[in-house]
Amino acid sequence: MMLDGGLATTLEAHGCDLNDALWSAKTLVETPELIKAVHREFLDGGADCIATVSYQATVAGFIAYGYSMAEARSLIRLAAEIACEARDDFWGDQQVSDGRLSPLVAASIGPYGAYLADGSEYVGDYALDEDGLYDFHAERWRLLADTDVDLMACETIPSLPEARALVRLIDETEGCWAWVSFTCRDGQSISDGTPIVEVAQICDVPARVVAVGVNCVSPSLVPTLVKEIRRGTQKPIVVYPNSGERYDAEAKVWTGLAEPGGWDLDGWKAAGAELFGGCCRVSPQAIRTMRNRLEAAAR
Repeated sequence: MMLDGGLATTLEAHGCDLNDALWSAKTLVETPELIKAVHREFLDGGADCIATVSYQATVAGFIAYGYSMAEARSLIRLAAEIACEARDDFWGDQQVSDGRLSPLVAASIGPYGAYLADGSEYVGDYALDEDGLYDFHAERWRLLADTDVDLMACETIPSLPEARALVRLIDETEGCWAWVSFTCRDGQSISDGTPIVEVAQICDVPARVVAVGVNCVSPSLVPTLVKEIRRGTQKPIVVYPNSGERYDAEAKVWTGLAEPGGWDLDGWKAAGAELFGGCCRVSPQAIRTMRNRLEAAAR
């Protein structure tokens, strides 16, 4: 399965200024039509699954900006509505599917660190414990679970307590399916230092966790991480690294070189990955290139 790429950074490429505590969620207020257009770009590029613009959209975050509780909840639901409309319009325009299945919509569930907007999703050093993280995620989770999305994408998760909190929500929500993907400090551990095999084992237990993996990591770490994840689960493995550049949370700039052209997709697949995509700075064009490479290898 092919996922989409960096929604927020593609919005930035279209001229959006996301230097804001709401990050991509601010476009729900300012340019909702552009969100739909970018979703369509990824679908046209070959994505089988697109993620909503709700990664940094939280009730608390919107209320801090002066929106009412009702407005905040409406904006979160809007993220799902836009993605579902983009998917339905795309599929309705297809005269010949060429073997593609109707694409899915995943509700993006970003970590507590995304709400803090301080880069802590790459560290996992939170002041909240598991119960506090459960309470933080619960309202947005239930709002999005009550929409027409197909599954939840718990992504960029940096810590063991946050993984446990999200697994509890998955277990408690009847009919809700989800994948869980982690940020990592190296090829062995997630960002808070927990061995990734340990969190893979935790995610292996709930029946409705459909995949476990990594996102927004360096592409060079993916092969080792996939092998470690496979030690902890037999569920499908999802990988969607960033471009290879590094984000400086203090300076708010990207540094280093992009790596998409050198991604070892065949190696990732051989190691056990089954769902592929990109995170920050990975464009619709890069997704098309990845899909073409995987299809060519399968012939």
